[in-house]
Amino acid sequence: MGIEVGSILDGKVTGITNFGAFVSLSGNRSGLVHISEIAYSYVNDVHDHLTEGQEVKVKVIGVDANNRINLSIKQAAPPPPRPERRPGPRSGSPNPHARPEGEHRQARRPGPGRGFTPEPIQPRGPASFEDQLKQFMASSDSKLSELHMNEKRGSRRGGRK
Repeated sequence: MGIEVGSILDGKVTGITNFGAFVSLSGNRSGLVHISEIAYSYVNDVHDHLTEGQEVKVKVIGVDANNRINLSIKQAAPPPPRPERRPGPRSGSPNPHARPEGEHRQARRPGPGRGFTPEPIQPRGPASFEDQLKQFMASSDSKLSELHMNEKRGSRRGGRK
C-alpha cells in the first residue's frame, strides 16, 4: 500500500525528540510529526502531548525525495472551536474614553527639541521677492542652527567622533 499525501492513517509513537515525534505506520514504514504539527496550541515540550507507545491518528502532509514521510496530528482532526469574543469597546458598546463628537485629536507634529520648529503662518497675499527671500533665509538659519545644536548633543552621547 502506497502512502499518499492527504491520507489519514493510524500510527503508534515510537520515539520522541525535542523537535517532534516518530510514528510507526502500517507496512513497516515510519514518519515524523514535527513539533509544529502536534497540536493547534503552542507546544514547548513534545512530552506534554505525546508518550511513546501512544496510538495516534496522523495525516500525511508530505513525502520528500528521500521517501521520508512528514506527518501531522493536528491536521488529522478538526480544529478546536474558537472562543467566543466578548463584546468590547470595538464591537459596538460605547467607549468611556471616547472624545465627544466633533473633538478630534491633533496630529503630533515635531516641535521644539524634536528637530523641527513650525513657521508662523503668514497671511497670504502679494509679497515682494525680497520679503520672501528674507523669510526663507531666516527660517533656513533657524533650522541650520537647530540642526547643529542637535549634532553637538548627539556627539556627547557616543555619536560621531
